[in-house]
Amino acid sequence: MGSSGLQVERVDFVAVPVLDLERGREFYGGTLGLRPNPLAHGTFPEYETGNVTLTLVSPAAIGREFEPLPFGAVSLRVPDVEAARLVLEEAGVAFEGDTYDSSVCHMAFFRDPDGNGLILHHRYAPYADGSAP
Repeated sequence: MGSSGLQVERVDFVAVPVLDLERGREFYGGTLGLRPNPLAHGTFPEYETGNVTLTLVSPAAIGREFEPLPFGAVSLRVPDVEAARLVLEEAGVAFEGDTYDSSVCHMAFFRDPDGNGLILHHRYAPYADGSAP
């Protein structure tokens, strides 16, 4: 437990706002190939990434105004950023600039059809203790 007394166990999901649920389903399940959670509520489709669920939310359905996630809000780990980028480019996804090499990781920035900021990411450098990502 942290000094605030709050006990956060993990991140359960990231809410991804979409204007069109069907278009969102096609992008996250089809274009990105994420596994849909068959037990999710139909109004809030969920896609599994291995450690965090992405939940598509129609802001209008919950009385909110649409506002896309900011630049680079969700980082998707892939084994090879360039290979994954080529697959998505062939599917019509536009990337923002060249693939970036931070000297620790490779990143390629793009957006979903509603403008939510996403990153293809692969850390290749070990952590300070020598362990691999």
